[in-house]
Amino acid sequence: MQKKPNILVCPLDWGIGHATRCVPVINELLIQNANVIIGADNRPLAFLKQEFPNLQFIKFSGYKFSYPEKGSMALKMALSAPNFLFEIKKENKVLDKLIDKYNIDAVISDNRFGLYTKRIPCVFMTHQIMIKSSSGLKFLEPLLYRINKSFISKYSECWIPDFADELNLSGDLAHKKPLPRNSFYIGPLSRFKNSISENLRNKKTKGFAYDFLVMLSGPEPQRTILEKRITKQLDKSELKGAIVSGKPETDEKHTLNENTEVYSHLETSKLKQLIIDSEIIISRPGYSTIMDLAVLGKKAIFIPTPGQTEQEY
Repeated sequence: MQKKPNILVCPLDWGIGHATRCVPVINELLIQNANVIIGADNRPLAFLKQEFPNLQFIKFSGYKFSYPEKGSMALKMALSAPNFLFEIKKENKVLDKLIDKYNIDAVISDNRFGLYTKRIPCVFMTHQIMIKSSSGLKFLEPLLYRINKSFISKYSECWIPDFADELNLSGDLAHKKPLPRNSFYIGPLSRFKNSISENLRNKKTKGFAYDFLVMLSGPEPQRTILEKRITKQLDKSELKGAIVSGKPETDEKHTLNENTEVYSHLETSKLKQLIIDSEIIISRPGYSTIMDLAVLGKKAIFIPTPGQTEQEY
């Protein structure tokens, strides 16, 4: 009997978006009869444990980075570069140990730069080949592109979750610059199955149950800052709505007022239905969220994380 391949899947720990887009990848691996081992920490770990309670998990910490409450994120990242490189090297050493301990046959890394080795096939998954810089640092974009491309080239393959043609979701991020030779467009990845028809049916027949849905996500402290501002503005709203706080480590529900429900987190099927039942979505424009909303055919109001050039773009 042929041995099942052991595939290690590791999402980046900057919010849960990188974890949510790993869901369809993990599902496909299971269909292909692979033994999936998930390496994650914090909210991505909590989220994926809810999605796949029967899989094996490794607590595999990633980069220690938080978004600034004020000021330039690009400047903070530049100042953090030495520590960032140190974390990548540390991550690479941990991977070597995990390969031996768990007999890993292949690795799929969602934006974790240190998970490459020549011992086994390693896949890097990203929608950012080009890294956008803030207006005052545009001169750095060619350098950032070369550095990013250099890291990606260390992997066996790079999977880009987007369409290959002109009608795409990532724009300049994955279509402006020449791709690394190991790169492939694999199409958008969403944990939701295509439900555009269901969304249109709601619009034309029974209407929407909710006027709006706020989906909070992303790294701290900016997730909490936005949560406080939105709840303050909605405190006396007469619109019917819901807020999903993006905290999979807790399971709480309460009401902000008589018109607004608040959930700390919802499992995929319930969140999908809530999105479909809402007329407009208010969220950060994280790429995983964009893919989810595109699959569901939803209108959205995006509030980019301050200083995050990718979302501002």
